[in-house]
Amino acid sequence: MYLPDMFAVTDAHEVDAVLQNARLGCLVTRDAAGFFGTHLPMIFDAERRSLMGHISRANQHPDRSGDDEALVIFQGLDAYVSPSWYPSKQEHGKVVPTWNYEVAHVTGKLNWRDDPEWLREQLAKLTARFESGRPEPWAMSDAPEDYLARQIAGVIGVELDVREVRVKRKLSQNRVPRDREGVIAGLHNSSVSADQMLAVVMAERSAGQGNGG
Repeated sequence: MYLPDMFAVTDAHEVDAVLQNARLGCLVTRDAAGFFGTHLPMIFDAERRSLMGHISRANQHPDRSGDDEALVIFQGLDAYVSPSWYPSKQEHGKVVPTWNYEVAHVTGKLNWRDDPEWLREQLAKLTARFESGRPEPWAMSDAPEDYLARQIAGVIGVELDVREVRVKRKLSQNRVPRDREGVIAGLHNSSVSADQMLAVVMAERSAGQGNGG
């Protein structure tokens, strides 16, 4: 990934936090036939330094994983940035559209897990994370055991031993402060909820980092 220093997240605790908050990842491998990708929710185990998830047993990805060297891509918030939001447009007109976004690339060694107990534990952790905070959270124990056993038998586990994490936040750090403020205002006034959410993130980082460059 192209990663200029100004857009790189390098603090180890912040990188781990990004992985802890990651949701849907795209697992990419390559074999003699080419690239193969699978989208799946994953959870990060900081102690084991691994990402874990599962896929349908019908998915041919295990047979298409080559040497099991893998890339997982997590896409965060993103938004189109109009040059009309830059106050500097009125001064010199030397501005063009761009895109702001957050993304993480994780590389490592892929392992396929077929142990029912490993799968049960991974599914329980995944469920607990995404059901957390709901008024009536669903738990695996809510389902009949024989049904649950059949569901577990229908999936195969995925575990990536994390070797390298590269996190990029392109949030107008390369613009002067007044242009960044213009982008925040433009995104905040957007009718797209994701744009508004990115405006909040940009405002928080601008407040915490000053120029943020």
